[in-house]
Amino acid sequence: MKKSFESLVEKSRYAMVVGIGGGGDVVGAIPTSRYLRWLGIPTILGGLTWERYVNDPEPGPRKMEEIVDIELLSPTVGLANGRTRTTKGVRFTESAVAEVLQEKTVLIDLNQGVKGVVAGLNGAMRKLGVDLFVGIDVGGDVLGSGSERGLHSMLADSMMLSAMANLEVPTVLGVLGCCMDGELTLDEFNRQLAKIASYGGLLGARCLTPEDIEILEKVIPETKTESSLLAVKAARGLTGEVEIRGGRCKVMVTPMSALTFYLDTKIVYEHINKVAKDLASTTSLDEANEILKRANLPSELEFERSFAWKRYLK
Repeated sequence: MKKSFESLVEKSRYAMVVGIGGGGDVVGAIPTSRYLRWLGIPTILGGLTWERYVNDPEPGPRKMEEIVDIELLSPTVGLANGRTRTTKGVRFTESAVAEVLQEKTVLIDLNQGVKGVVAGLNGAMRKLGVDLFVGIDVGGDVLGSGSERGLHSMLADSMMLSAMANLEVPTVLGVLGCCMDGELTLDEFNRQLAKIASYGGLLGARCLTPEDIEILEKVIPETKTESSLLAVKAARGLTGEVEIRGGRCKVMVTPMSALTFYLDTKIVYEHINKVAKDLASTTSLDEANEILKRANLPSELEFERSFAWKRYLK
C-alpha cells in the first residue's frame, strides 16, 4: 500500500530539498522546506550550478572549479553562502537565497553526469547526516514524455530525476507551479499526473500558505525567477493567460498553479519520463546531452549553445 508524503518523511531526521531544474527552482523549493520544518524535520535548501542565460551567459552548469567561495562536500556538491559566485562574478540564485534566509545552501554540479551526481550527493549527505532527499521542479517539465510541443529543457530535470531514483536515501519528487514554465499545457500536465496517480504515485499536494508567500516575496525580488513568482500570484488570486520569457510564450495561471504535488520518484522514473533511465550510467554532461539528441528530445544545453537566448535578450 502506497503511503502519503507525510508518512514517508515522518521518520526523517534531516532533509535536503533541492530545486532540480536549475535557475530559480531553488526558490520553488522553499515552501516544501518550510513545510518539512513545520513537521519537525530540519532541512537544507539547494539547487544546481546551472543558471539560465539571463543570469549567466556561459552555456551549461558551472564546474566546482569555476566557483568562488564554496565549501566542497564532494567533487560535485558544495555549500554556498551569500558571497558564492562564479569566477566571472555571476551570483547564483542559491547565493541570493542563502543571503536572504541567512543559511547555507547546496549547489550540485551536473558536469560529471548522473553517476557523478549520485556519488557526490551520497557522499555529501553522509557528511551532513541527511536521510531524505526531496527534489522540486517548478513548472513540471520533468513529467514530460518528450512528445509535448512546448518542451525545450529536459536535460537537467531528467538527469536529476535519474540521480534521485538511484540515491541511497529515500526521495520524493515535487512539482510546484504546474505549467508555469510554459513547457507543458495544463491538459498535458493533467494527463501525466493522472497516469502517475493510476500507478499509486500521487503522494499528496500542498498549497502555498500566507507564511510561504511572505518569505517568497522577500526572496523573489533578489532573483530572476518567473515561474515561482507566478505561483505566488496564483496564490493571491491571479487567473488567466500570462506572457513569460519576454513574450516568447504564454501560460495559463489557475489556482492549481499555487500547489506543490508530491510524487513517487520511482514511478515517474519508471513510467513517465522516458529518458531518465537512459541517463543513469552517464559520466559527463555531454554524454547525457548526446542521449537526448539521439532520442530527438529537447535539451536546454543545446538551446544555450545555439545562442537562442541572445536573440531573446535583444
